[in-house]
Amino acid sequence: MSEEAEPAVRVLVVDDQRLIRDGIASLLSLRAGIAVVGTAADGREAVARALELRPDVVLMDVRMPELDGVGAVAVLRERAPECRVVMLTTFDDEEYVVQALRAGASGYLLKDLPADELAHAVRLAHAGVTQLESSVARRLTEALPAPEPPVTATAELTPREIDILRLVAHGHTNREIAAHLYLSEGTVKNHISRILTRLALRDRTQAALRARDLGLL
Repeated sequence: MSEEAEPAVRVLVVDDQRLIRDGIASLLSLRAGIAVVGTAADGREAVARALELRPDVVLMDVRMPELDGVGAVAVLRERAPECRVVMLTTFDDEEYVVQALRAGASGYLLKDLPADELAHAVRLAHAGVTQLESSVARRLTEALPAPEPPVTATAELTPREIDILRLVAHGHTNREIAAHLYLSEGTVKNHISRILTRLALRDRTQAALRARDLGLL
């Protein structure tokens, strides 16, 4: 007896430019395992549509009228916390990145992604993996120097966990971290779970921000 197929990841696409919005929705609709359940043209409509449709993942532009993407993320984090919001924009400004992540975004990607990579990013977001465009992570690291880490904060982590936290902050996936440190993906996953618990963090996005605050970047 064959296993039951996984349900499709339900996606809401939000962008104030109709051509881009419809284009992204059309491209994702062609990918297996993804169902585009709706679109929205600004932050206020995004919140209303997300509360109505309950998508798994929202692809959110940053600059929009009425309510911008960062404001919409903050509202959705409070009213629909189960929904993963990934910023998808042309702007790699570090201020936008920090604002979006602190508001509760699960990732920050640029619109020049190939369609297949965008679809993969949607699946990763649904699985709870925080993603930062490599150029965005680099700019964030360069632009936001952090103070020396307090001894009491890093003392809760082992040297291996500090290494893993640093790699998480640079946007690496579990697989990439495992390859870099010669560990299994399962071991990396267990380490990350312990890091989140010990530092009282919600997800990898908060872990990345904490790593910066601790001076690990």
